[in-house]
Amino acid sequence: MIQSLLIANRGEIACRIIRTARRLGIRTVAVYSDADARALHVRQAHEAVHIGPSPARDSYLCGDKIIAAAKATGAEAIHPGYGFLSENADFAQAVIDAGLVWVGPKPHSIRAMGLKDAAKKLMQEAGVPTTPGYLGEDQAPDRLKAEADAIGYPVLIKAVAGGGGKGMRRVDAPGDFADALTSCKREAASSFGDDRVLVEKYILSPRHIEVQVFGDSHGQIVHLFERDCSLQRRHQKVIEEAPAPGMDEATREAVCAAAVKAAKAVDYEGAGTIEFIADASEGLRADRIWFMEMNTRLQVEHPVTEEITGQDLVEWQLRVASGEKLPKRQDELSIDGWAIEARLYAEDPAKGFLPSIGRLKDLCLSSLARVESGVEKGGEVSPFYDPMIAKLVVHAGSRDEAATRLARACDTVVTWPVRNNAGFLSSLLRDRTFLSGKATTGYIGESLDRLLEAAAPMEGVLETAASLLFREAGGSLSAIDSEDFPSKPGQIWNDLLGFRLNRAPHESMVLLADGNLVEGKIGTAPEQNIGAGSIIRGTDDGILIVDRGWPHLFQLPRSSGATAGAAGDGAITSPMPGRIIAVEVAAGASVAKGQKLVTLEAMKMEHTLTAPFDGIVAELNATPGAQVSEGALLVRVNPS
Repeated sequence: MIQSLLIANRGEIACRIIRTARRLGIRTVAVYSDADARALHVRQAHEAVHIGPSPARDSYLCGDKIIAAAKATGAEAIHPGYGFLSENADFAQAVIDAGLVWVGPKPHSIRAMGLKDAAKKLMQEAGVPTTPGYLGEDQAPDRLKAEADAIGYPVLIKAVAGGGGKGMRRVDAPGDFADALTSCKREAASSFGDDRVLVEKYILSPRHIEVQVFGDSHGQIVHLFERDCSLQRRHQKVIEEAPAPGMDEATREAVCAAAVKAAKAVDYEGAGTIEFIADASEGLRADRIWFMEMNTRLQVEHPVTEEITGQDLVEWQLRVASGEKLPKRQDELSIDGWAIEARLYAEDPAKGFLPSIGRLKDLCLSSLARVESGVEKGGEVSPFYDPMIAKLVVHAGSRDEAATRLARACDTVVTWPVRNNAGFLSSLLRDRTFLSGKATTGYIGESLDRLLEAAAPMEGVLETAASLLFREAGGSLSAIDSEDFPSKPGQIWNDLLGFRLNRAPHESMVLLADGNLVEGKIGTAPEQNIGAGSIIRGTDDGILIVDRGWPHLFQLPRSSGATAGAAGDGAITSPMPGRIIAVEVAAGASVAKGQKLVTLEAMKMEHTLTAPFDGIVAELNATPGAQVSEGALLVRVNPS
C-alpha cells in the first residue's frame, strides 16, 4: 500500500481524499495557492506546499510545480481528484516518468477517451451503442452546419475535448447554428485549449444515466451499478441519485454490461464513469440508451454509489494504484437502498443564479445528511474556483424517504452572507415530476419560473420578520424616518397614520426584505408563523430568516436602504471579479431590453450582462480580455 500521497487538488475533494488516506494510515500532502493559504484541506493534511498565485493556471494547473512538491516532500503518489489535471494524459505520464505513482488510469486510456469524437469511434468499433452524429475532421463552419441540417434539429454541439458541461450548446433551428458554434468554440478554446467540436442528435426526452466502472492491473473490470444525473441546469449536474429511477433489471444488466465493455476497450484501470444518454419518451429501454463519453477519473457524485454499495471508492483507487486486486468481485456487489446527492453552490437563484463570493460569517450544514465540504465557518468562497460549498448526501431505504430527508437537510442550510441554492434544491426535491422519477435533463430549464416561486418570502415569514423588528424597535416605529417615503394615495405608508403603541395584533408595518420594500403584519407570537425547520439569526445588518432553505434578510427601512429595490439607472456593473471575453455593443449604439452587452468569465462560468431597458449605450468601459473587479462600471445605458 502507498505510504504517502500528494493530493493535486483543493476544496471538498481534497478533504474527501485526506479522510480515507488517514483511515488507511497514509501520510498526506496538500498543495495550495495564495487564495487557499488558510483553506480547510491545507490544515487537514499532514503537510502542505504553496504552489503559486490564486488563478488556477498559475497554481493547480501547473503540473511541474505539483511534481516538484511531491518530490520535495517525499510523497510516493499523486492523486488528482477531479477537475484541474485529473484527465490530463501528459500530466499523468509526467508523474509516472518522475518515478511517482499516478492514482488514476494509464495515460493511454485517458487519451483514448479524452476526445469525444475519437472515443465515440472507438466505442462503435467495440460494439457499444452511440448517439447518431458527425465526428469528422472537417471543422469548417459550413460543413458543420450542413451536417447539423442533415441530422435534423435540435442538435447538440459539443467540444471534442469537453467535460463538465463546458463547450456544449443546444441548437433548435438552422438560423441559430452560427452563433451557437462561435460561442461553443470560444468556450472550448478557453477551457480546454482545443476548439474542435462534434455535432450529434439532441434527444428530446433525455435522461442522463452513468455507470461507475473500476479496473485493476490484473485484468479485472467491474461495475458498481448506475446513477441518474438528469437534473441539470445549463449542463451542470444539480442533483444525482443511485440507482436510476425506473431502471428494471434487464435494462440495468444491458447498460452496465455495455459500460464494462467500454472500459475493457481501453484497458482501463482505476475509477471511471461511462456516461449514457437515454431517450426516456417510453421509459428506460436498453435499445434507447447510447454512449456519450467516459470520464477517466473519480466523479463529483461518487458518494451516492458509495452509499448504495457500502464501498469506499477512494480506498479502491489507492489499492488499485498500489498494485492490489479490486476489493470485490462483480458477484459480491449489490444495491442497498437509495442515495441522493445535492450540490450546494455559492450562488443566488433569485438573481439568475449569480455566483456569490465572500467570507462565511455563519455556516450551518445539516446533520441530517452526509456532508462533503472544503469550507468552514470563517472561511472564504473565492472568485477563482468552482463555487461549490458542499455536497449533501442522504441514504435511505426508499427513494421517497431519501428525497424527504435531503429536502429537510437543505431547509436549514445557512451560509451567510454568502448566498446559496439550498432553497432551490429543496424545491426540486419536493417537486412532483422529480418524485415521479420522470425528470429529464431539460426539466429545470423548462420549469425554472415555477421552481423559483418559493424564493419570495411567505406571509408567515413576513409576519415573523415584521414582529421581530417591531419588538427590536421597542414597540415603536420612531426609528423609521417616514419622510424618506412620501405618502401618496394608495401607498402602504398611509396605513401607518394613527399608529399607537398598544395597537391590536396583526396591524402592519413596512420593512425591507432582501432590499425590497414589503408590508408585513405584526403578530403576537411571530416564531409560530414559520416552519419548524426554519432558522432565525440576528446579523449585523438585520434579521436573517431561512425558510425552506431560502435566506431572507429583513431590515427597518432607512434612507440608505430606501432605494435598494428601485429600478436600475442603466449602470451595468461587474457582479464579481472576472475577465471580459466578449463585448457585443459599441458606444452610441441603440439596444433593446434583454440584449447582450458584455460576456464575463468568472468562477469557471460565462455570465451574460444584458440591457435593463431599451436605450442608447452612453458609456462603454469594457474591453475583451480585460480583468475587471467587482462593481466596476462596464456599460451605462440611457433610456431612449
